Amino acid sequence: MENANLLAIAKEFGSPVYVYDSSKIVSQYERLTNAFKQVKQVKLNYAVKALSNLAILKLMNSLGAGLDTVSIQEVELGLLAGVKPENIIFTPNGVSLEEIEQVSEKGVQINIDNLSILEQFGTKHPNIPVCIRINPHVMAGGNSKISVGHIDSKFGISIHQIPHILRIVENTGMNINGIHMHTGSDILDIDVFLYASEILFETAKNFKNLDFIDFGSGFKVPYKEGDIETNIEEFGKKLTKRFNTFCKEYGKELTLGFEPGKFLVSEAGYFLAKVNVVKQTTSTVFAGIDSGFNHLIRPMFYNSHHEIVNISNPKGRERFYSIVGYICETDTFATNRRILEITEGDIIAFKNAGAYCYSMASNYNSRFRPAEVLWHNNKAHLIRKRETMEDITKNQIDVDIFTEIPVSIS
Repeated sequence: MENANLLAIAKEFGSPVYVYDSSKIVSQYERLTNAFKQVKQVKLNYAVKALSNLAILKLMNSLGAGLDTVSIQEVELGLLAGVKPENIIFTPNGVSLEEIEQVSEKGVQINIDNLSILEQFGTKHPNIPVCIRINPHVMAGGNSKISVGHIDSKFGISIHQIPHILRIVENTGMNINGIHMHTGSDILDIDVFLYASEILFETAKNFKNLDFIDFGSGFKVPYKEGDIETNIEEFGKKLTKRFNTFCKEYGKELTLGFEPGKFLVSEAGYFLAKVNVVKQTTSTVFAGIDSGFNHLIRPMFYNSHHEIVNISNPKGRERFYSIVGYICETDTFATNRRILEITEGDIIAFKNAGAYCYSMASNYNSRFRPAEVLWHNNKAHLIRKRETMEDITKNQIDVDIFTEIPVSIS
């Protein structure tokens, strides 16, 4: 997208505002599918938690993607977006048996990641196909907050517990139709991913009636110019060769599954905010914006990097700024970052704001969550209104109880 497009959107819809470029989402989807074009059956299930707006889910559905969901609410969003139940996989963690049963009644593929629920569900519903999430005990991504396949992770059933899984399957007679893993985000070393994949292949040999093997996702995208990213094309060649060989050994053409979220939508997103104040101290120049970690928590929560561009002054000289928010906490987006000269009223753009940004937003400090705009076919479409005071208070109950009992002050 051009700066002029972004500035026009900020003017029309106000700030702060999230903007998503649909063409980038489409190109990322095509890039991933092309990397595995030599596999006969490939299924990409978009990770809804990355960005759950209905318009985005409809776009994914139009591309042929299924959905990876982690809550019954995400399942219902997918159904509202027109996605068929058989194209949705439910991969929760720590939810109740009741929630899994409610989802299974909708015809969605169930993925279970612990022995207790596996046995309970298999005992009650032996005929409903179930996928099993395995923890390969592989540290991927290098960040403990986004790596979920290591030995201390709460996700998945340990590979060392395969005998327990097999005993449950035998005792219940349940139908296991898929094997799944997800090692985490920001995977750079594809050999580490391929190593984890070998563990998944070995696990799959224990089950004779599989329909698919799901390798999760976690591919790293670039966050700044020159940044390293997962080499999808090389990874595609290597895993395709190994997967096709495994299918021949297994005696059946299986579906190769992935659950990309960040890879599809991160680079498509921009977060636009207005500069409220430029504040000079004895050591720092702060640019305070009309937002905070209530809208974009990733820099504070994950220490993640977002490129920040002053789109109002593209020809200005660079100066050092610390970009901070208006929340009554320390909400620093960047420290001493080289940015084109900023003045009050300028619009700055955070890049890579498509994944885990709006979806993690809150009303902290009773601030409204921002609007969302989809840039599609060179036109801006409002896909979520900015919140109002009515949204803040609509679920609160105004109880008149404080005049019933006199308060005694001694």
